[in-house]
Amino acid sequence: MELDKFGRQLRLLILLTQNRRLTIEEIGEQLGMNRRSIYRYLDAMRAMGFIVKKEGTRYHIDHRSPFLRELVDGIQFSEDEAVVISQLLNAVYSNSPQVRALREKFAALYDTDVLERHGIDNTVAHNVSQLFRAIKEERVVLLRDYDSPSSGVVKNRIVEPYIFCSENSEVRCYELVTGENKTFKLSRCKSVELLDLLWSHKDKHKPYYTDLFHFSGEERYPVTLQLGHLSMNLLLEEYPDAERYLQPMTDGRYRLEVEVCSYKGIGRFVMGLIDDIQIKKSPDFVKYLKEKAALLTQKFGE
Repeated sequence: MELDKFGRQLRLLILLTQNRRLTIEEIGEQLGMNRRSIYRYLDAMRAMGFIVKKEGTRYHIDHRSPFLRELVDGIQFSEDEAVVISQLLNAVYSNSPQVRALREKFAALYDTDVLERHGIDNTVAHNVSQLFRAIKEERVVLLRDYDSPSSGVVKNRIVEPYIFCSENSEVRCYELVTGENKTFKLSRCKSVELLDLLWSHKDKHKPYYTDLFHFSGEERYPVTLQLGHLSMNLLLEEYPDAERYLQPMTDGRYRLEVEVCSYKGIGRFVMGLIDDIQIKKSPDFVKYLKEKAALLTQKFGE
């Protein structure tokens, strides 16, 4: 029982030191804890010397907490060193898994902008920084002179930004005028200005996901595949992150269980290797593939 309690406390500590600000509800959802236990553990951490900060309704643990400093002083970079390394990472136009992993780790450990791919463009870097601050502080922003690709109209947009996507080249926002959640490209915005307004529509911020095949959306759909060696190897070459979703089977094949935001990405992969792949427990995905096969037959003849 004591080990279970320690495990819960340790998971809470790790969660709150990842440069994220979370509400009690979000903590409870991620760790499976009730509110009473979370508040009790937070009080215990304060008593032990951890700096537990509350910003509005969101909590995090300051990296400058005495125990954390003792733990990481020998392995963590100084602030100046972290800034230099982040600048080097930002100057590298690479989308390799290794560089992506480094940027993600720095984003989790250091509060030096958002350390994702924005090259050396100072305007874009400033916009990313402003949006990052707005998300942390739950503030409304003005996207000045936003050039919409769909309508071709350039106008200001007043939004509540709540999540970055596509390696921070886009931001998901709730737009106050239309009452809709939309994705905005940072490159299409002249500037980002913080407004002296707090979010008032947080309950309408829908989760936004990006799947293994780089498609995004508010919904996710489960798909299960059995892959031969050829399809497994090609999958890992094109999508290295797939390794975490693969399980070896006793017959030498591999089981892939993922949730996708769209059948388009995984459908393209499966249709190109259909003789090496079996689809399991995914009736909606099978229906999608049948419709695509019918379309191909219609276009090119039987």
